Amino acid sequence: MVLVDDVYTFVEAFPNTEKYGLSSQITRSAVSIPSNIAEGASRNSEKDFALFLEIALGSAFELETQLIIAERRKYLSVSHLEESILKLTSIQKRIYVLRRKVLN
Repeated sequence: MVLVDDVYTFVEAFPNTEKYGLSSQITRSAVSIPSNIAEGASRNSEKDFALFLEIALGSAFELETQLIIAERRKYLSVSHLEESILKLTSIQKRIYVLRRKVLN
């Protein structure tokens, strides 16, 4: 959730031309991570939960790519990118481990 807050703060500074482009995709990917974890946790089977964790993991990698694009376009500073990548890497690892535990 902290990363989602960070992302919303970042995209506020993006150019208006990106409002329906990269800004929208970045916020959707960020929101998708905790949303899919929450939805999966509400499911009745571990298999369903694991599927939603996989979707959340995909969104995390998608967000990572989009943030790199934003930095390359100079919409995001290198320091903000590095900080976000560190948070994302931690999230990706935790989702992966949780998914493995759910499936075992």
